[in-house]
Amino acid sequence: MSVKIYTTPSCVYCKMAKDFFGANKVQYQEFNVADNDKAREEMVSKSHQLGVPVIEIGSEIFVGFNRPAIAKALGIK
Repeated sequence: MSVKIYTTPSCVYCKMAKDFFGANKVQYQEFNVADNDKAREEMVSKSHQLGVPVIEIGSEIFVGFNRPAIAKALGIK
């Protein structure tokens, strides 16, 4: 399953999400939207807003770090 996370360097919730992925051995691609215009445009196109993190799991989009919903989408108990 493909996992992408759109982040900024100062985002506390982005770090929490990445720590959660690491603790659960979830491989993901990270896109820093603070310095990557193309990634920022892609994120806005998918989420319709500028807040981070935006997490894409398969075809599902999560805005913010909603641990229970993300765990469910990943099949983590």
